Amino acid sequence: MELIKKMLEGDKRACAKLITAAENNPDEAEKIIREIHTHTGHAHVIGITGPPGAGKSTLTDKVVKSLVDEGKRVGIIAVDPTSPYSGGSILGDRIRMQDLALNPNVFIRSMGTRGYLGGLSKYTKNALKILDAAGYDYIIIETVGVGQSEVDIVKIADTILMVMVPGLGDDIQSIKAGIMEIGDIFVINKSDLFGADRTATEVNMMLDLTMDMERRPPIVKVVAVKNEGIDNLIREIKSHIQYLEESGQLEKRRKNNMKLEVVELIETELRKIVISHTDKDNKLDGRVAQVYSKEKNIYEVRDEFLKAIRKDN
Repeated sequence: MELIKKMLEGDKRACAKLITAAENNPDEAEKIIREIHTHTGHAHVIGITGPPGAGKSTLTDKVVKSLVDEGKRVGIIAVDPTSPYSGGSILGDRIRMQDLALNPNVFIRSMGTRGYLGGLSKYTKNALKILDAAGYDYIIIETVGVGQSEVDIVKIADTILMVMVPGLGDDIQSIKAGIMEIGDIFVINKSDLFGADRTATEVNMMLDLTMDMERRPPIVKVVAVKNEGIDNLIREIKSHIQYLEESGQLEKRRKNNMKLEVVELIETELRKIVISHTDKDNKLDGRVAQVYSKEKNIYEVRDEFLKAIRKDN
């Protein structure tokens, strides 16, 4: 494929076209990923996540500029929420990082969630692989403002920055549960505001309650809009990369993420098979009516469909 050849040679436009093709056509996406697979696995993936209003986009902007100043090539995937009414998305991150878009060593791609839960877009993984194959040293994925259960970033990132900010009300509520457990580095942004020390203390308290940590996540205070604390944050990111490589956790994480992705792909194909059987001649509606009337229970219906699927396959 000519586009892939150009992308591997560093053509940003070819890279953009491949990502668009992968977004719009599942079959095309599969062809692209099959062809570029041997060129992937070199970029370090940084996930930037946290509650809405934490300043993730500003932080992303400053981190990228710092890495580019070191001569690194950086890809950015910025995920924005899609309206459930119009289906549109503002994609405001591209607007906030306009000056970066002109840098030859930076590639920015905004994506709408299109109703996909988990803080990411359904197509983030494919875009990530294309940018990886394109030779970017770092790929930064900025998620939408996440809640306690939207933690899909852990399935694709090597290093996760959990961005917190003082003054969001009950800070403990915003950092507990799932999202608290996935952070590799906790970043207290807008730390010039009142309550920053309290937020850092609360994060430390939560970490004290977390058992079996091989590496305690550091807490870094920054004021992204003023570019304060960014150098320290970059040092912590590099320290985490070194830890992952020396401990063998990088390989372990990536293998586990690959396993999850294979399972998801299998589940997708199985779902298609199940739907094709249950939708045929309105069989499912008929069985549901039998369950509703208590003629059968849901497990009997399940077993009937599985038996039919096995027979046909």
